[in-house]
Amino acid sequence: MRYLPHTDTDRKDMLDAIGVASIDDLFVDVPEVGRLDGLIDLPKKQGELQVERAMSAMSSKNVSASSVPFFVGAGAYKHHIPSTVDHLIQRSEFLTAYTPYQPEISQGTLQTLFEFQTQVAQLTGMDVANASMYDGSTACAEAVMMAARVTRRMKAVMAGNVHPHYVEASKTLAKYSDVEIEVTEPRLGGLETLINAIDDETACVVVQTPDVFGQLHDLRAISEAAHAKGALVIAAFTEVVSLGLIEAPGAMGADIAVGEGQSIGVGLNFGGPYVGLFACKDDRRFIRQMPGRLAGETVDADGRRGFVLTLSTREQHIRRDKATSNICTNAGLCALAFTIHMTLLGEKGLKQMAVINHETACSLADALDAIDGVEVLNDAFFNEFAVRLPKNANEVVDALAKVGVLAGVPASRLFPGQFEDVLLVAATEINTDEDIAIFDKALRSVL
Repeated sequence: MRYLPHTDTDRKDMLDAIGVASIDDLFVDVPEVGRLDGLIDLPKKQGELQVERAMSAMSSKNVSASSVPFFVGAGAYKHHIPSTVDHLIQRSEFLTAYTPYQPEISQGTLQTLFEFQTQVAQLTGMDVANASMYDGSTACAEAVMMAARVTRRMKAVMAGNVHPHYVEASKTLAKYSDVEIEVTEPRLGGLETLINAIDDETACVVVQTPDVFGQLHDLRAISEAAHAKGALVIAAFTEVVSLGLIEAPGAMGADIAVGEGQSIGVGLNFGGPYVGLFACKDDRRFIRQMPGRLAGETVDADGRRGFVLTLSTREQHIRRDKATSNICTNAGLCALAFTIHMTLLGEKGLKQMAVINHETACSLADALDAIDGVEVLNDAFFNEFAVRLPKNANEVVDALAKVGVLAGVPASRLFPGQFEDVLLVAATEINTDEDIAIFDKALRSVL
């Protein structure tokens, strides 16, 4: 039974207070193509067995990532997750724990967050990490806002080969914070045009490595150019496993590192929930402006080790106009899964995993590059790269899906109207030589 207590007069009073004529005016930002025109065509009633059959029939139309050779990446990656991870996060004290409003009572929660922060700081080569964000894109957006507050400048420059979801999330937050975002032209190659866009009004420069095309970049020149203009450098990443093999953002001069932690401990999950990573240099200006929470280690009155919520700058804890962020969760269960998996791997295990990813991707690149009309476009990559096809990439992906191969992501899905013949392909430790051979044969058959 629906509970709708508001009368027509109540609704009119609320609309008048907001300053709109109708409820429909509240949805003007939703494109017409995304709105329903009337009710969904469903039967008025149905038995449970019939509903189950109907839903099963619909779900069977999907091709599961675990059922076929899978080479999809572009921001979310399929990795092997040890069964231990799921076993531990299912423990009731973890699974049912809510956000710690009386944090010092929740010593177990604070300890896991502290360990999570330590792992993120070590991975990114930074000094301080927070207790996680929603996902990589919102972490990036929060970093842009933080840079504007720290520098007191209102312009951000983003490389065109930063993942478009990260760009769009940043634009959404910037729109209502009076921060101007300039995005350079997306291109398969270097970042020379980005340096030319930095001026004395720039608060930050956002770069990504590996970028959305899988290309690796040395950020040192960009860091030097940005710092010379008084701007901060935000280094983003979508594949955290890459940090087991490539140089950390902090070592290349970045001030803030943000990215997606999904690859460690968190499954694809139909697109979420994921876990955002956020770390920065040990600078008082930065730390006071970090979003989210910061768990710290201390000792109690008896000298025993304990954990505290050192910093919490979200709007539920302090006056809304003083808050640095409205992030209202620390994605705690996903952060715990990340920490468990990372602990199981250890430094040596992460490096071995990263090497396997890179070697598998190299084998795949060699196989695809040997096909007539197919060209690998990257000169340096980790486990993802771009290939140019002799046909429309969307058509090729659809054709391969019909024969049981999930081949990758057409670049035009991320950049509509551009890169129609470019396919983004990812390989991880789950991909076997047999998978690569099947992909090779299937691709040859549809070209």
